[in-house]
Amino acid sequence: MNKKLIGTWKLVSVRARDLDSGEERDVWGPNPGGFITYGPDGRMMVINTRSGRPKPKGHTPTPQEAAELFQGMLAYAGRYSVNGNEVTHHVDVAWNEAWNGSDMVRIARFDGDRVHLSTRPSHDPAMGRMSVRTMTWEKVK
Repeated sequence: MNKKLIGTWKLVSVRARDLDSGEERDVWGPNPGGFITYGPDGRMMVINTRSGRPKPKGHTPTPQEAAELFQGMLAYAGRYSVNGNEVTHHVDVAWNEAWNGSDMVRIARFDGDRVHLSTRPSHDPAMGRMSVRTMTWEKVK
């Protein structure tokens, strides 16, 4: 799987499935932005943005605009390791300081030019309920 993962992938969707109700929802809206890159050197980087983020009114965002922009994105980088169908991101630097030094495990499933990276069942940070979040990425050619 390591060789299939190497390269740059464009974000297609971020979906969450509530484990109690089975309900699914778009977490980042219908047209999220983002890229994830896996290098042959074992390093990775990711940046995601939510659909429909408003542009600041001026060149420099106001504190309110900056807070909204911050809440509508994520970014981190670090090493990665692969074990079977699990990819673990070992976070060295992140937009959210609480993530630094953490490991983020994703279950990978390939489907043609796409890879689906899913979390293990865990508390959804937005809803606070148990869910599985799946990020779908398409290989950049």
